[in-house]
Amino acid sequence: MKRCVRGILFVDYVRMLRRLKLVDWSRHLPPEDVALLAQQIDNDAWYPMATFERFGNAILQNVAQGQMAMVQMWGRYSAGQLRAANPTLLAPDDPIETLHRFTILRKTFFDFEALHIPLLHEGEANIQIAYFMGMPAEEAASFQTLGFFEGLLELAGARAIEGRFRSRSWAGGEGRTVAELRWEPPKGVS
Repeated sequence: MKRCVRGILFVDYVRMLRRLKLVDWSRHLPPEDVALLAQQIDNDAWYPMATFERFGNAILQNVAQGQMAMVQMWGRYSAGQLRAANPTLLAPDDPIETLHRFTILRKTFFDFEALHIPLLHEGEANIQIAYFMGMPAEEAASFQTLGFFEGLLELAGARAIEGRFRSRSWAGGEGRTVAELRWEPPKGVS
């Protein structure tokens, strides 16, 4: 089954690679990927996850220098970008509603269930992550996702946010990665 990602997420990877003007991508990527780097990306179109994975690996190596902390920080920053593109994503001072809104919006980003939130209540959420990519792409995407949810919770007013992995698919985590998030409610909300 060919899996796909929506252009609104794909375009960020393309932009990062295009900024590295000194790299000859034809030496690192297959011709179909290089062709996509030269095209205008449509935010609403679907693009192959295989290319997304290869772009992610290229970014990890050439931009983040293999540093997962940088990948996580970028994920945190990307929450604001996604919110700007989808203003109804954020429920001010309501982290739980914001995460509920994300679960609905998530279905428009991937044509498969990459993310699932099996546990969500005040102050705690578990996020199951399975992009079905090879390593190190799956690990990097998981760190990016953890950072994204930390950033999204922060935008929703959550405080003292702590994110960690309960299990890691790349380290024998039973096929799915589980990120655990804990936070305190927004000020003035109990």
